[in-house]
Amino acid sequence: MTLISFYVNFFITLFALIDPIGNVPIFAAATQSQSPASRRLISLYISIFTALILTVFFFAGLSILKFFGISMDAFRIAGGLLLFLMGLEMARGDFIETFTRADEVAHGGDPASGVQPLGHREKAKNAFEKLVVPFAFPLMVGPGTISTVVIQAGEAQKLGILGLATGVAAICTTAFAVLLTLLFANSISRIFGRVGMVVVVRVLGLILCALSVQIIISSVSQITHNLILPSAAHPYESGTHHR
Repeated sequence: MTLISFYVNFFITLFALIDPIGNVPIFAAATQSQSPASRRLISLYISIFTALILTVFFFAGLSILKFFGISMDAFRIAGGLLLFLMGLEMARGDFIETFTRADEVAHGGDPASGVQPLGHREKAKNAFEKLVVPFAFPLMVGPGTISTVVIQAGEAQKLGILGLATGVAAICTTAFAVLLTLLFANSISRIFGRVGMVVVVRVLGLILCALSVQIIISSVSQITHNLILPSAAHPYESGTHHR
């Protein structure tokens, strides 16, 4: 494998797994109460977080899981549980309220109350803290993405120092693509409006709950040596359906 083919394959795989385009409606709903400047900062924070977490796992992912004695299947189940909680909030309508709540801090400002609104940077930081888990991780950067990074790290080592540098370049390019994609969330929010975003988020919440359950079923199937029927663990793979 050449450095160019490794770079292209790694980038395409990461972008497909992270799927920032599919997550744009969720991001738009979560940040619709933020100013455009705050949204841009949140997008930047998430892209930087994506680059950092993937780079860490690229160099030390397998060692970290081994150190704590965590199998990849256990990691997938934990990620599935977090996604289920997020999907449940979205389906119940609690998700948008979490981010539309007024964010204020008491540090001077109004002499009467001593409270003043947060600035763009502070609002962006607070929103990012709420979005980092479970939106940025594990919805965007999930067990599948991390396991892929760990596997690709093994391929990069075969190519030497240049291979490792190429892997980091692919990760950074992916993070930049995530940034560009999330910056278009403003347009999505304007197109759908508040009512439309509520409907979209609730539907996506139901889908996310089902996706998380499927992740857990697939992982349990692997752990129990296919005690669960293969057709239930992987419902749309060829050869799993029987007439």
